[in-house]
Amino acid sequence: MEGFRYLTPQILAGFDKYKYSSVDTSPVSKYITHPFWNWVVELYPKWLAPNLLTLIGFMQLIMNVCLMTYYDPHFYAASRDHPEYPPVPNWVWLVCAINNFLSHTLDGTDGKQARRTNSSSPLGELFDHGLDSWASMFMPVAIYSIFGRGEFGVGVYRTFFVLLGLNFCFILSHWEKYNTCVLFLPWGYDIGLLSMTVVYFITSIGGTDMWKFKVPVLDYPVSEVIEIIMHCKLYFSIGVFGLTCPPVIWNIYKSYRDKTGNMLSPWEAIRPLVSTMILFTLMISWAALSSNDVIELQPRLFYWTTGTAFSNITPSATVELCLLWGYCILATVAHLHFGFCVVKEMCEHFNINALTIKKKEE
Repeated sequence: MEGFRYLTPQILAGFDKYKYSSVDTSPVSKYITHPFWNWVVELYPKWLAPNLLTLIGFMQLIMNVCLMTYYDPHFYAASRDHPEYPPVPNWVWLVCAINNFLSHTLDGTDGKQARRTNSSSPLGELFDHGLDSWASMFMPVAIYSIFGRGEFGVGVYRTFFVLLGLNFCFILSHWEKYNTCVLFLPWGYDIGLLSMTVVYFITSIGGTDMWKFKVPVLDYPVSEVIEIIMHCKLYFSIGVFGLTCPPVIWNIYKSYRDKTGNMLSPWEAIRPLVSTMILFTLMISWAALSSNDVIELQPRLFYWTTGTAFSNITPSATVELCLLWGYCILATVAHLHFGFCVVKEMCEHFNINALTIKKKEE
């Protein structure tokens, strides 16, 4: 790792000219979360590094995933059809609610702490959004255990499309910034995180059985209604391409019309999406065409490995699961290696520390 470098001198030089620009028009952010975060950040000591806040918040999401993996490894704990899997204890849901709320708060105050301590840098944005991209898989997978895949639940394959939808929206937002130089923050982020905290807390009081009912008028189980809201059933019509794509395309068009963006060539403008769509196609193909239903055998492992390369599927379930484990380990190690190296290289370039704030010389 010491001698390996991901960032060329040209890339590092580009960071010297970089300026963060974002737009947040969400009423929830304006009237609820930001006023609360402005109060919270004043409680932090000045020596507390913003990236440390980001990392602690991320580790709280990891804790939720670990708890759910231990108590509900195959998403059957909420199902009365599978008594061999005991239900998740109510105290676990309370811990998840606390972790989710604190993680959201830390993620919302790290940038404010950076500006408060005059320690803002491109590394902070990379660190924050890099961990957010990973967390976009952890959060829905953890809360999926409330409904599971038994009666009144949702199948693991359909849930996989929810994960892809969330990941696509995340990538689309950053592709928009790649073209416009402005990050337009989505309205759904704060609403989604606050809703998850409330759902965790309610479940800690009433248990998972309280969610086993059909929504009046719609006559759908509540799990399927949430699935629709999270862009699965109406994935291509209302979820992603109805609510997300049109404003993104419009903002990119305006940046070209007004010459305020990067003014890239058509190929350079769309290039970041090509590899993403190829990868999604391969992952969906593996899940759909697996002769052993590998996503049914190890859904958690498959979800974790959604960022890995696709491999030819063999007729042996044992071999296929070995491949899945192998890709999971390879992808995780490669991602961690990339993250550590990039953070280290940027720290060297800007002469800063990642998790501490250097004292200024008198």
